[in-house]
Amino acid sequence: MKVLVLYDYPPSPAGLATQGDLLHRGLQELGIDVHSVHFESGQEKEWYYRWFEPDVVVGVGYWGHTPHLVLHPQRYGVQPVPWLVADGYMANYHEVLEALPLILVTSRWVKSVYIRDGLSGKNIEVLPVGCDTDSFVPRDKNDPKVLAVREALGVAPDQIMILTVGGDAASKGAQEVMQALALIDTKAPDWKYVCKVWPQPRTQQQNLLDMQLAAQLGIDKNVVYTTNVISRNFMPYLLSACDIYAAPSRLEGFGMIQVEAGACGKPVIGIKAMGMLDTMVHGENAFLASIAQEVRIRETLAGAESGHEVGHRVVFKRPRTVDYRASVHDIAGYLMQLMQDATLRKNMGEAGRKRAVENFDYRVIAKRFVAIICEKLGIS
Repeated sequence: MKVLVLYDYPPSPAGLATQGDLLHRGLQELGIDVHSVHFESGQEKEWYYRWFEPDVVVGVGYWGHTPHLVLHPQRYGVQPVPWLVADGYMANYHEVLEALPLILVTSRWVKSVYIRDGLSGKNIEVLPVGCDTDSFVPRDKNDPKVLAVREALGVAPDQIMILTVGGDAASKGAQEVMQALALIDTKAPDWKYVCKVWPQPRTQQQNLLDMQLAAQLGIDKNVVYTTNVISRNFMPYLLSACDIYAAPSRLEGFGMIQVEAGACGKPVIGIKAMGMLDTMVHGENAFLASIAQEVRIRETLAGAESGHEVGHRVVFKRPRTVDYRASVHDIAGYLMQLMQDATLRKNMGEAGRKRAVENFDYRVIAKRFVAIICEKLGIS
């Protein structure tokens, strides 16, 4: 089997790039003949089609990337298999995607979104995102590299460090976490809440709003926002520095960092919805807060990414859920349990490590990929 993987290559620290890179690594370690190329690089992709002659071209992205992931390889007679996440609402390419023999998605929830938006689902298979469980491992809290992270963030040795990581923090549920912390502040052990966000223009205003909320809640002295560029090499130590990983996300097609936190032996607070229903087990490796609110829309604007003119208006027959909000009271209760009980944190962290290794190790995912390709496409 010869596989060409399309993603943001060479890989940046972003989620989709990591998803593609770990699939490449897993296939390579299985002895599969595999190469990677940037999904938008038409000339280089064509070069690979001509000399490498791949049996399958796997493209990591979302439905809006269909021209790069599906139409381009089809133009050269190569079999595309997109590996997709969801992005709110699928506004185009229904016919193209429905005609494919195989589509991979990252969770059962992502599959349900594509079916909701018009695909039959008969050609959709779930393939989770891989995790590098050799790098994301439990580390002693006195490891000098872990201590250095906490010191740099201003977290004292005796403080409980709660962590949220994302492109922005609000989409990962940080505002709900802050409201929960404000509820338990006077009763909880000494704590520090760290939000690691990616430095980019779209998050600057959101970060300001988040910090304003922290000030209004009276907890701003215990909330740290850090916006440095970091690499994947640093992430395992950042996760190891925390005591609790809290990300009851508003929209989550898989939850890669939640899985990585579990691989590092950390308990997770999430939301009982979306991709986390595939990755987290309530009461075992995570506490999943109930849904307090579903944000629904009756119409949206679609543009060039969906093949429409800018400002094209789409009106839904039924309102579409585009966002969730986790219960603040549930989060508060789960935080108190974990903050007050080191043994509980340890046990849930051990369960998270076990689940990550058994179900989401990148080599396990690569084997699943090969099995699906062999079964569904007859390629060996």
